[in-house]
Amino acid sequence: MMNLCINASYAMEQTGGKLTITVENVLLGNSLAKDYPDLKSGKYVKIAVSDTGPGIDSKIIDRIFEPYFTTKEIGKGSGMGLAVVHGIVKSHSGSIKVDSTLGKGTQFSILFPLAQGKAAVEAETIQEIPRGSETILFVDDEISIVNMVKRMFERLGYKVQTATTPQDALDRFALNPDHFDLVITDMTMPQMTGVKLSEKLMEIRPDIPIIVCTGHSALVDEEKAKELGLAAYIMKPISIRETAQTIRKVLDRK
Repeated sequence: MMNLCINASYAMEQTGGKLTITVENVLLGNSLAKDYPDLKSGKYVKIAVSDTGPGIDSKIIDRIFEPYFTTKEIGKGSGMGLAVVHGIVKSHSGSIKVDSTLGKGTQFSILFPLAQGKAAVEAETIQEIPRGSETILFVDDEISIVNMVKRMFERLGYKVQTATTPQDALDRFALNPDHFDLVITDMTMPQMTGVKLSEKLMEIRPDIPIIVCTGHSALVDEEKAKELGLAAYIMKPISIRETAQTIRKVLDRK
């Protein structure tokens, strides 16, 4: 859902527009079967994510679920987003289709089989989300993610400064390195990776703890993070509870 909504937001970035999400129960019969040939007839939940952006060219619409295919500028996307969405939907016995009209917008429709019976209630121990008051520099080239994470951290009591380019982060940090207690940076950004940015920040202040966020586990793991001098790494999508716990572990080690 995050991926589809961020893509819709990106499509409407220049012109503005309307993002609509609908959820409804549908009965897959003869009328819908042609749109979802890989599904059996029966009851489904349909989730639709629509935007009023410029639409997708018919020349490329059949390729959008391919791994590494992207129409974004270099550094703006990995091309893995819709491929991952497609994989998640398929692994849950669902199906996804896209409808788009140039100049009018795009709609992604997902069907999941409707669960029969009541869900089992599982007892879960709710742990309190740890809070703090330190100053964090957060770096990510996706403005929507920057705004979301800034609000999330501020609700936990932290003071947050943000940067949407590695160079901006370096400039802010260099002005007053001791002002920051922690830096959290995305891994994949234009101009400079999160690891390269981390190296440059540590040249200015060797003891600054840095957490790297990545959507690809192959890029950073616990061993690699240690070798690079990073305090920790976080897998995307960012979970508020796990991130808050990681932040506290890192800051409390200081």
